[in-house]
Amino acid sequence: MVARVSTVSFQGIEAVPVDVQVMIAPGKVGMHIVGLPDKAVAESRERVQAALHASGLSLPAKKVTVNLAPADLPKEGSHFDLPIALGLMAALGAIPGDALDGYVVLGELSLDGTIASVAGALPAAIGANALGKGLICPQASGPEAAWAGEEIDIIAPRSLISIANHFRGTQVLARPKPAIRAEPANLPDLSDIKGQETAKRALEVAAAGGHNLIMVGPPGSGKSMLAARLPSILPPLSAPELLEVSMIHSIAGQLAGGKLSDRRPFRAPHHSASMAAMVGGGLRARPGEVSLAHNGILFLDEFPEFTPQVLDSLRQPLENGESVIARANHRVSYPANIQLIAA
Repeated sequence: MVARVSTVSFQGIEAVPVDVQVMIAPGKVGMHIVGLPDKAVAESRERVQAALHASGLSLPAKKVTVNLAPADLPKEGSHFDLPIALGLMAALGAIPGDALDGYVVLGELSLDGTIASVAGALPAAIGANALGKGLICPQASGPEAAWAGEEIDIIAPRSLISIANHFRGTQVLARPKPAIRAEPANLPDLSDIKGQETAKRALEVAAAGGHNLIMVGPPGSGKSMLAARLPSILPPLSAPELLEVSMIHSIAGQLAGGKLSDRRPFRAPHHSASMAAMVGGGLRARPGEVSLAHNGILFLDEFPEFTPQVLDSLRQPLENGESVIARANHRVSYPANIQLIAA
């Protein structure tokens, strides 16, 4: 018998469906994960076995094979822990075999069986909702996932034991509620600035028209102070903008407590930032500063100090509103509709 659990793999902010197939059969004792797993996924073998043992379950002395399909899609991240564990629990009869039908599952396991938060809960929830499925995610990621819509069924357990009890009917897990991050009361505001009427007028024109802006002046003339206060006169994010911005920050793991904010992003990278840090990249093609500033402000202080390669890499995001990261076997695109402020 093969137990199946649905999960996702991320390509940019898109959640690509992945089918986790678990089979327990006679053979050489051990657990094998196949389907192009990266190092974090391969290490989930140890986390899953320890978490199951801490929850009172042990794997039989048989061969356990876990297949992540489609096999030609690279699988990255620790969020495959929970779907693998639930697939094993279904194969062992610890939860009903059909309990996971209609759910997309993601979460990282601790050695004691608790479920840790993961990046990408919001895009996973939106992807699950588009497929007409519910979502099983960590309790800490529940408020973030709840923004995907009121109609999606979300289960946010704290541990493997709690989700097993939920499916047995001995414990009912309430649906998490979406949360908004409370902004500090002392955020920089344009009204803080006394004088500088010409500069403030330039900021107002740039804010009204969405224009890029470069400020020139001697050190200490207030360029950075003015730029930091530009978000205070910009309108709050609309609902579609809020979801898109939050999906990018979710993939980057920068949604504190799973709470969203309708304040427009303001990113101010250091002038020593690399090209990968600016436009995105790295081993797992994570979003860079231009994507994290999507629908907001990208402030480049000490503009001439940035390397020519970094400045040249901004051309495509400014022209097309997206940042494209090309790899040998795939291509990842992140939204990057920014307003550039330089000084």
